[in-house]
Amino acid sequence: MYQLISEQSIYQYFGDDDPEMIREMIQIILDTNIKDLKELDAFYESGDFASIKKRCHKAKPSMSYIGAIKTRKMLEEIEANLEGSKPLNDTLQSQLKTIEAELGTFLSGIN
Repeated sequence: MYQLISEQSIYQYFGDDDPEMIREMIQIILDTNIKDLKELDAFYESGDFASIKKRCHKAKPSMSYIGAIKTRKMLEEIEANLEGSKPLNDTLQSQLKTIEAELGTFLSGIN
C-alpha cells in the first residue's frame, strides 16, 4: 500500500496498543526530522556540508522507525559523499513529499 514507509515497522518500533503515542511519535518525526531534511537545499546553496551531514545523521534512526529504509540508505549515501550529493538531495526531497503524504494517510487510518 505504501511506497516508502512500512506500517509493520511503525508498529514494531512503537507498539500497536497505544494509537495516541504512535500519533505523537509520528508527529515528532514530521516536525523535526522531516522538516530538517526539507531545509537541506539552503545548506547546499551556502556550501554548509557540516549541517547537511548533521541533519542526515540525526534523521537516520527515524527513517528506520517508520520503515523508510530506502530513504535511510540515501541519507547514508549523502553522508558518505557530501560534496557530490546534491543530485541525491533532489531525489531525497521528492521522497520526503511521499513520506509526508504516506504518514498522513497512516495517521488518518489509526484509531
